[in-house]
Order: sequence, then C-alpha cells, then structure tokens
Amino acid sequence: MTSSPAPTPEPSGSPGPEDRAEDRAELVRLIRAEVAAAAAAERPPQPPPRHRLRSACSALLIVVACVLAPLSVASVWLADIAGNTDRYVATVAPLSASEAVRDAVAAQAATAVTQHLDLGDVLKQLGPSDQPLIAAALGKLGGPLDSALASLVQSQTRSVIAGDWFQGFWRESNRRIHTEVVKALTGQGGGAVQLTDDAVVIDLAPVIDQVKQRLVDNGISVAANIPEIHTDITVFSAENIGKARTWFRLLQLAGDWLPVVAVLLAAAGVLLAGRRRRALVAAALGVAGATLVLGAALVVFRNVYLADLPADISQPAANDVYNTLVRFLRVEVRTVVVLGIAVALGAWLSGPGERAGQARTVWSSGLAATRTAAGRAGLRTGPVGPWVHRARPWLTWLAVLAAALALALWSYPTPWVVVGLALGLLFALAVIEFLDDPGGGPADGAEPPALRTHP
Repeated sequence: MTSSPAPTPEPSGSPGPEDRAEDRAELVRLIRAEVAAAAAAERPPQPPPRHRLRSACSALLIVVACVLAPLSVASVWLADIAGNTDRYVATVAPLSASEAVRDAVAAQAATAVTQHLDLGDVLKQLGPSDQPLIAAALGKLGGPLDSALASLVQSQTRSVIAGDWFQGFWRESNRRIHTEVVKALTGQGGGAVQLTDDAVVIDLAPVIDQVKQRLVDNGISVAANIPEIHTDITVFSAENIGKARTWFRLLQLAGDWLPVVAVLLAAAGVLLAGRRRRALVAAALGVAGATLVLGAALVVFRNVYLADLPADISQPAANDVYNTLVRFLRVEVRTVVVLGIAVALGAWLSGPGERAGQARTVWSSGLAATRTAAGRAGLRTGPVGPWVHRARPWLTWLAVLAAALALALWSYPTPWVVVGLALGLLFALAVIEFLDDPGGGPADGAEPPALRTHP
C-alpha cells in the first residue's frame, strides 16, 4: 500500500494566500486612488462660495462697463461738439464742399430770389425804342423769358455757392452760431440755427444778399429793390431730434466723466475676478463688441432718418449732412474697437496658453538671434545689461504705463494712433529684452573681440 507524498511545506517567509489577497486589494486601492487623482486633476476645482460671489460681482461690473462703453463714446462726441467751437467748425466745414448741399442751397436761394423778380420790371430796363416790341412780345415769349430769367438767377446763385466766399461764410457763420446749434440739439430754439416748424433750419439771407449783388453787377439793377429775404434750409428733422432730445441732454451732461466711470468699473471687475487675465480679455472684447454695435446703429439710424424726411427736403443733402456730423463719432468707434482688440491680444499673448507660449518663443528666439549677432560683432551691454536685468519688471510696467498715458492725453486719437502706440510699446519691450544681460558681456557666450582667433 503506497502512501501519498506529504505536502511540501512552504518556505519560511513566503506570503500565504491571505497575504496575497491583501496585496491584490492594496494594489486595486492604489490604482483607484491614481485614477481618482487623475480625474480630479483634469476637473477644475470648484470655487468656494466667497469666490463665487466675487466672480458674480466681477461679471456684473464688466457687463455694466460694456453697456456704458458705447454711451461713453457718444457722450465724448457730443461734449466735443457742444463744448468746443473749433471741433464743431471742423465737423461741419466739409459741408460747404458737398455738391448735394450746394445744390440744395442754390435751389432754395434761387427760388426765393426769382419769386421777387418781376419780368416786366426787368424788361423796362431796356431802351424806350424797344418798349413797343417788348409789349407785343410779352404775350408770346413770356414763358421762355421767365425761364431765361430763372436760369440767370440759378447761374449766379451757383457762382456764389461755388466760390471761396461761401466756404468762408459757412465757417464763420457756423462759428458764430455754435451756441444756437447746441441749443437746437438740446431742444432749445433761438438764433440763426433754431428749432422751428418741426425742423432745425439755417437762414440763407446772407447767401441771397450775395446773389442780389451779383445780379446788380450783371445789369439786373431791379434786383437791388428786392427786400430782405429770409428763407431756410432744413438740416435735421425735429421729429427725430425730439425723440432723442433727452438722451442728447443726458449725454451732454455726462461729458468726459462717463468714460472714466466705465473704465473704473471694468478695472474693478478685472481685479475682482479669480482669473484676471481671462477677465481682462473678456472685458476688452466686450467693450469692443458693444462699441461696434454703436457703429452699426449709426448706419441703421441714418436709413430711418432719411426715410422719415419730408418730400421737399433733398435726400442727398440730408445724407451728406448726417454723414458729416457723425464722422468723428465713427472715428471714435473705430478707435475704441481697435484699442479693445489690442488690449485683448496683449493680455492673451502674455498668458500661459500654449499658442501664446509659442508666440513668445518665436519672439524670444528672434531677439536671441539678434543678440548673438550683436555679440559676435563685439557689442557689449556693460553695466547696462545687469541693471536692465534687475529692473526689467519695473521697466516693462513703465513702458506699458507710458503708452497708456500717451493714449489718455492724446486729444483726438484715431485707430492709427492706437496702432502706432502699440507698435511703439512692442519696440520698447524688444529693447528691454535685448538689453537684459545678467553678465553684461557679449551675448550668448560670444567671444570678446580681443580673444577671437583669426585664421
């Protein structure tokens, strides 16, 4: 009878089945912990309630600043027109060269003069021997003679409007009536430009006086007997201005303070944000977008305004008047849009994003290559390099503040001014980085000129 072999005893110190089960459980636990940690790293941390409140307040302030941005642009434009006579004259001066405005003024003035000229009185200026012939011809030729007289008046009127006198008269009269224009815009009449009969009108009496003098100089002496004529040319429909009169008044009172309030609100919103760089990009793009809406609204309002004009008002002249009056407002709209895009782009490029990092790498590589070439040519920064290296953060902020101060103090910045200041800031930052040399010697380990060997 054979006996089964006895089980081989496990070597001492080897883990038993229970130990191996515990090891597997520990391994599973570690794997689960790693997976949970990886998931938590991918998921953004939830902000505490206090941070949520700050983020909500930040978003609210930025939204309010974006809403105030187009109103700020409009208030600055209106404050310039209302408070600066030179700015107003510069705004309306091009209207004297507008063909549509000239045609409208000439037609209005010529009609007024022709209505006060009697054809019989004009023909009486001929010699006595021609009187029987005139009397016989009046019945048959009265119509053509009337047309000829009207053409003569129209020709002389156009000569007055096309001359240098009219441009000087337009500038000087607009300078004198600047206060009345402001009154008309704010709903108060009076003066040469006033709000009467549901329209803002300009008295053309001085133009008619010039036309009468021209007729007298051309042999129509009876034109000197024409009484003083006051006829008007409509600049704006009072109905449209009346609807916006309250807004004009509020924006005029806001003046230059509304932009300051908008900037302070946007800055407060950015400072309260948890991610300030992202908030700055959002605020800059929001301001640019809201101001762009104002530019689109100007186009829509022009179409509505022209559609509501009475039939006796020249549409081309009204279109030129509207475009001329708001042309500086359009420049301000473009300036704010370009500025907002520039600020957003600068904030994004200085951020930790992958694309932004690649752009900075290209920038630094180009400057490093330039620095290397300068070092090989023997250029040394000397004590300037270490000083710039130590003061680089302050120098960078100083360059940014200088560009911002120049923009703030610029009287009437344009989009090209913003682009120029942005390029100037980039140049200043490039110079700072180029001079940033801790050692003060030739860049990138280039040999000093005295130690170079020549073949």
